[in-house]
Amino acid sequence: MRSLRNFVRFLVAVQLLPALESGEETLVGGQAVLEGVMMRSPHAWAIACRKPTGEVVTMSEPLERPSEKHKWMAWPIVRGVMTLGYAMSLGYRALRFSANVAIEDAMQNENTDVATAASAVPPKRSEAELILTDSSKTQTREKAAAISGWLAAANVVISLAFFIFMYKYLPLLAATELKKANPALGGQIMFNLVDGAVRLILFLLFIWGVSLFPDIRRVYQYHGAEHKTVFAFENGDPLETAAVQKYSTFHPRCGTSFLMTVMLISIGFYMLVPFTTFWARFASRIVLLPVIAGVSYEIIRFAAKHRGSLFALMTTPGLWLQRITTQPPSDEMAQCAIAALDQAMLLEKDHGGELVIA
Repeated sequence: MRSLRNFVRFLVAVQLLPALESGEETLVGGQAVLEGVMMRSPHAWAIACRKPTGEVVTMSEPLERPSEKHKWMAWPIVRGVMTLGYAMSLGYRALRFSANVAIEDAMQNENTDVATAASAVPPKRSEAELILTDSSKTQTREKAAAISGWLAAANVVISLAFFIFMYKYLPLLAATELKKANPALGGQIMFNLVDGAVRLILFLLFIWGVSLFPDIRRVYQYHGAEHKTVFAFENGDPLETAAVQKYSTFHPRCGTSFLMTVMLISIGFYMLVPFTTFWARFASRIVLLPVIAGVSYEIIRFAAKHRGSLFALMTTPGLWLQRITTQPPSDEMAQCAIAALDQAMLLEKDHGGELVIA
């Protein structure tokens, strides 16, 4: 039962991955994971996850920025695609780590329950049996990692299929059927407006629907903890619980804003596609996704620097949506985010130097 629960949590979290992470390559950013937070700086990243026992497990690694080695990766539009792909890859690794922690903890609890039941009539054990018992933690960790690898592979396939079906196939199918019922909706503009509206409704329903599950609501709380901690860092405040908790959970560079911008921009892009058959339109929606992501990144980047511009208005719906995707965190959740950022900063000093807030 616990393994099934972890599988479902991981599956939903992978679907939410773009909404839970920073949508832009910034000084510091982060992402909510299962019972924890991942934080990244330009040259390091770290993750902190809390076990049910209260113990916080951390891990940190240096990061290489591909754009520093390959100048073409910093070109407009291209940098958006590369940044998104890099962030998704890193975010996926963070989610997998948090899943490993959850699975390992569950397996250790099961082993403890078995050992407790068996201790009622303790048998006489040989030295070899004691050695096997002492190595059980190592075996549990290795087995947990193997299970997580299997879960990860299955989730990649399921998540990709779900994304294409939910946000590409279903909206196009709905618009096509509505056009048959009402030919007035067959025009290029009206057809794509209907397609975009259905896509947006499905997205909002999914974001809201999964928030009703307690496990995902906790992920949204960790998302809020990540935002608060980033705000405190950007304002030069000490990374302490009280200082972090005073900030808002709504951050303009959230991946939620990025996704909303992608949803809106895609409507205009699809209006320019001349195809009229179902499968040609379907294929074009998949092919154009990297271009739309790159343009959306540039809009988010521009809006962050020009808050009074027209483009900044396009990011406003994303801030509204954060009322769902971020929730006020507990002090323990904020401490996880702080621990992750502290670890990232320590490693940053070794690989990139001291970060200075302008």
